[in-house]
This record gives sequence, structure tokens and C-alpha cells, in this order.
Amino acid sequence: MSLKKNEGKQNKAYKYRCYPSKLQKELINKTMGCARFIYNRMLSDRQFHYQQIGSDISLTPADYKEEHPWLCEVDSLALCNAQLNLNRAYKAFFEKKSAFPVFKKKGIHDSYTTNSVNNSIRITENGIKMPKLGIVKIKQHRPIGINETIKGATISKVAGKYFVSVLVECYDTPQLLNKNNISTDRVLGLDYSSAHLYIDSNGYRCDHNRYYKNSQKNLAKAQRRLSKKQLKSKNYQKQLLKVQRIHRKITNQRLDALHKISNQITNDYDVICFEDINLNAMKQCLKLGKNTSDNGFGTLRTFVEYKAKNKGKYTVKVGKFFPSTKLCHCCGYKNKSITLSTREWTCPVCGTHHDRDYNAAMNIKKEGYRLLLQS
Repeated sequence: MSLKKNEGKQNKAYKYRCYPSKLQKELINKTMGCARFIYNRMLSDRQFHYQQIGSDISLTPADYKEEHPWLCEVDSLALCNAQLNLNRAYKAFFEKKSAFPVFKKKGIHDSYTTNSVNNSIRITENGIKMPKLGIVKIKQHRPIGINETIKGATISKVAGKYFVSVLVECYDTPQLLNKNNISTDRVLGLDYSSAHLYIDSNGYRCDHNRYYKNSQKNLAKAQRRLSKKQLKSKNYQKQLLKVQRIHRKITNQRLDALHKISNQITNDYDVICFEDINLNAMKQCLKLGKNTSDNGFGTLRTFVEYKAKNKGKYTVKVGKFFPSTKLCHCCGYKNKSITLSTREWTCPVCGTHHDRDYNAAMNIKKEGYRLLLQS
């Protein structure tokens, strides 16, 4: 079981679309390239040193500036953050939380991170003040709170468009609701559905557009054209940008729908219960890769968690081995004969006829509420 709570200070980010000038674009691209170079060069040198000596080596960006003076033209904190990212990747590998670090490739997740030192990053009337860049125009659709302090910012480039994600630290966290005063009417259980987005404990089946499936023809056509271009030619780069824009549109459509759904759920309910299922494993073992990825249930779960947290509400994760499908939510009888193809069944004890998904959602709701009261 995992409960999300508010305690003390917390970090959150505001992401804005930015519109840099031509000179600012050149400097941003150069900084991204330098950060990528530092990451890859350090990774290569550490691997070589370990193969030759049998031990790790401590490196900093300053070790490369004499050999490559063009590194001095960009924000030094961006290079330091590339070093920290590599150190975190090594630490995660040795703690067996991720695979061994790999080299970064140009054009894939192009970004760099810098820190705010002596108010070097701040929001102004004309945009955002960034180190080395000056004031960059942004579309500020959400204001940063008065009690929130800017700690850093990440500039990224996706499908030819630039974005800035501003990391802030705040202490003004909402108080959690008293769990003993929450009625069962304010508790919702959500069960993952491959055919739908989810089925809840009220019997509602949430359907939303399959954005990837709807754009598959256009995407396949654009990718076929890309495959016929000469690699790394100008026409190849133009067609690659078109493919990236189709992917970006699909992502934006899905995120917009999930934000609206998660807002409605967290506004209407005080406790939201999920089953802690491994969606990545489902993509691989059940031949449901496209459906599961296009569904977006994992992203919805993340959105509901942080939005409930910001509103002082609870999210509860029910263990993945809890038999939500096999239990009768009325009498508690466990039907061990249930298989994946069983969509409906009748309880032999109380005679209740169950829809598989609705019954699972009801069991998730009851178990999540029980775990909340016991915590």
C-alpha cells in the first residue's frame, strides 16, 4: 500500500512554451550540444579508465575546457548538471534501479538544466530571465505563486519547438482531510480496462479517443517518406520534423484529455483507489502493447496522485496481488476458477451476478478505504 501525503516543503514545476530569438536559439542549441558532449565524454572516459585501471575516476567539466575552449561560451551550470545527471545514472545502476548509462544522441530529448543563483532565473513582464540568454519570451499561462522560490529551469526542444520547465520550491502545502470524516460516497475505486480507459466503482466506463490509432495512417505515410530520404540530408531533417510533429500532436491530445479527466476525479472525490499493476509488463506479455500505451492509464494515475496531493486528498494503491477480480464484493467469496476470458460470473454463495470490471472496481474501493483507515 502506498499513501501520498503532504509534509513540509515540496517541489513542483511550471512548464511554458518559449519563443527565443534567432541568436537565443543558436545559444540554446549550442548549450544543449555542449551538455550532451560533456555527458558522453565523461561516460566514455570513465568506461575507458575502468577497463584500463579497474577503478572509477572523478571528472569535472573544467577538465575539458582547456582542450575544448568553446565549452566556456555556454552556461557553466548546464555542464555541471550534465555531470550530476551522469553521477545519478551511475548510482541508479549500482543500486540496480536502472540499466547502465548509455550515450546521448542528438535530436532525442535535447535539453539542458541550469540553476538559479542569486536570482539569476526570474519571471519578468516580458518573459523569463535566463543565464547567458537574457530575457526569453514565454507564454505564461499560469503564474508562479508568491510563496514559491525558483530553484532552476530546464530548456527543452521538442519537434522544433522550445519549452522551459521552471522548478520551484514552496512551503504552502494544503492540509490533508481528516480520513475518519470521509464517507464512502467520497471514495472511488478505479480498475484498469484495456477496452476503455478505466471502469470505476460507480459502474462508469470512461471512454476516450484512441489518438495513436486515429493518427496511424498519417504517421505511417510520413514514416514511409522518411525511410526513402537520404540519411541526415536536409530533406531527411525536414521529413523527420514532420514525423516528430505528428507524435507530438498525439501526445498533446492524450495529455489534454487525461488532465481534464483527472481534474474531474479529484474535484468530485476525496479518496481515489488504484490497483498497483505493472503496465510495462502488460505491454510485453499480453500482446497489448499499442492498446496499453494508447490507453494512458499510467499517466492518469500519476496526474490523479499529484492533483489529489495538492488538494489535500488521498490516493491509495492496492497491492498488485490483491484478488480484486476473483472476490465477490457483496459476500467476499473467492472464485478461483476466474480466467482472463471470463467477463461475467455469478457468485455461488449469494447469487449476485457480476460484471468482471465493475466487481474489481468495487473490491479496489473497499480494500483501499480499509487500508486508508488502518494507516
